Amino acid sequence: MSTMSVDVATVGSATSVAGARDSARAFLGGLDRPIAAEAADTVVLVVSELVTNALRHGGGTCTLNLTAYPDGVEVAVHDRSPQMPRMRTPDLNGGTGGFGWPMVDRLAQTTAVTRRAAGGKTVSALLAR
Repeated sequence: MSTMSVDVATVGSATSVAGARDSARAFLGGLDRPIAAEAADTVVLVVSELVTNALRHGGGTCTLNLTAYPDGVEVAVHDRSPQMPRMRTPDLNGGTGGFGWPMVDRLAQTTAVTRRAAGGKTVSALLAR
């Protein structure tokens, strides 16, 4: 099992999200057993969505953890907000979002949101390898 942890900071910064994507690609590229290109793209997309949501709605900083299992990759993002993600109708006209969480939920084999004892929450998605 391979694991990696990356601290992602800077409120709402596209650079932070890009850095999280780069870290995910590096993690996946360094696995002993390679992951298929389409599966890797899905992992990177989920990293981008979860980190963006954490920066936007979770207090401006987060930590990204990636764990590779024989049959999957877990993306876990920890942030300081106790507010749980929610499904909402995507905003097709106003640009306020609503697409990310439903997309992550559809792409993942499972998703989970757990409150952390120290405060905040962890949002995780298990993706096929």
